[in-house]
Amino acid sequence: MDALKYRRVLLKMGGEALAGEGGLGIDPSRAEEAAQKILAIVNMGAEVALVIGGGNMWRGKEDGLDHGMERVTADHIGMLGTVMNALALQDALERAGLPTRVMTGIEIRAVAEPYIQRRAIRHLEKGRVVIFGAGTGNPYFTTDTAASLRAMEINAEVLIKATKVDAVYDKDPKKNSDARRFKHLSYIDALNMRIGVMDSTAIAMCMDNDLPISVVNVWTEDALVKVVRGEPVGTVFSGKVSA
Repeated sequence: MDALKYRRVLLKMGGEALAGEGGLGIDPSRAEEAAQKILAIVNMGAEVALVIGGGNMWRGKEDGLDHGMERVTADHIGMLGTVMNALALQDALERAGLPTRVMTGIEIRAVAEPYIQRRAIRHLEKGRVVIFGAGTGNPYFTTDTAASLRAMEINAEVLIKATKVDAVYDKDPKKNSDARRFKHLSYIDALNMRIGVMDSTAIAMCMDNDLPISVVNVWTEDALVKVVRGEPVGTVFSGKVSA
C-alpha cells in the first residue's frame, strides 16, 4: 500500500457533483465518475466516509424560504434530498466493487441505517465506505457543518471539501487576473475573509478540534490521491499561518 499521510478521511461533496444537465437531478455517469475517484484512494488503503449535499434536488432558500415556507420544513426536505444522493452514490460505489453503507441522521430504516457513531467507525475499520445522509438530522445546520461534526465523531484525520475550483482565491479568478491563490490559510484567516467555499460554523468547529480542511477540485486527475498522500494540492485550512 502507498504511504499515506491521512489514513481516515471524510469527503464532503455538494449535491451538484452528481447533477445532470442544468445542475439538477442525478446523472448516473457523474455518480460513476465520483465512485472511481473514491475507489482510487480506497485501493491505497484509505478509510473513506462521505457527506453529500442536496443542492441538485432542493435549495431551501430559493425553492422554499423565498416563497414563505417554514424553515424547518424546508430543511427537512433538503435532508431527504441528501438521502437520495447518498443512495445513488452507494449504488455507483458498490458497482465499482466497494462495499458501502448509508447512515442517516433521521431514521429511514427501509433504505438506510440510522447513524450510530460506533457502528460507523466499525464499518470503516472493516473497509466499507460510509455515506452520511440527512445532514446532522437537525434543521438550521448545513451539510458543511454535518461534515465537520461527522469527521470529528469518526476521528477523521482530514476533511476534504470537494469543489469545482482548483484552490481558494481572494477574489474570482475568472473575473480578476490579479486574484491571489492561497496554498494555506489559517482557520482565523479563512473566517475573517468569509471564505464562501465552506460555512463559518464548519470552519470554526474544525478550528476548535484542530482538524485540517483540504479544499480541492475533486474532478482534477489524482486530486484525492494527492491529498491522502500529503502532497500539495488546492488550499489547506489549518492552524498554521497563511502563506
